[in-house]
Amino acid sequence: MKKVTNYLAAGLVAAAIFVGSGAKAQTTPATSTDPNPWRLGFGIEGGIPTGDLHPSSGFELGGSARLQYDATSDVALTLTSGYTNYFIKSDYRGAGDPSSLGIVPAKLGVKWFFVPGIYVAGEAGAGFETNYDKNTKLILSPAIGWANTHWDVGVNYTNYSGQGDSFGSVGLRLAYGFGL
Repeated sequence: MKKVTNYLAAGLVAAAIFVGSGAKAQTTPATSTDPNPWRLGFGIEGGIPTGDLHPSSGFELGGSARLQYDATSDVALTLTSGYTNYFIKSDYRGAGDPSSLGIVPAKLGVKWFFVPGIYVAGEAGAGFETNYDKNTKLILSPAIGWANTHWDVGVNYTNYSGQGDSFGSVGLRLAYGFGL
C-alpha cells in the first residue's frame, strides 16, 4: 500500500505541473526592479482535525516553508514542507503513547491567481509520520487565499490517506515571504 500511495502522489504532482505549465499566470509579477521569479515564505498553520482523527484530536498546529516559482503572471509552482502536529486528547492515548501525532509534509503544488491578489491552489505529496506507526500518507490539499508582495493568507483543507485510514484538517495559513 505504501508503494501505491507514493506512486499516486508522484502521478498527481506530475499532472499538476503539466496542467500548470500550460497556463499563463503568476502571483507577484516580476518587474524591471525585481525580475527574479523565485520567492520564499515561512508560515504558521492551525486547523481543526477531520476524518478518522477528529474524535481523538482537538486541534492541529504547524509551521511551513514554501518555495515559489512564478511561472507566469497568473500561475506559480510551489514546493512546501514543514512540520504539522495533531494534539491527541488524553482519553485516546494508551499507556506510553505520544501526546501528539507529528507529520512532515513534502508537497508540490500550483497557485492560480484568477484576479490580482486572490488565488486558488492545489498541492499533492507525501506526509511522513514522525511517531506512532511512522507511516507515509498521500497528501491532497486544495486552498483559496490572498497574497501580496510579502503576506499570504490562505484557507485550506488537507487530507492524509493511506494504511487504511483517512484524516486531515480545515486550516488557516499565515505566511510572510520575500523574493530571493
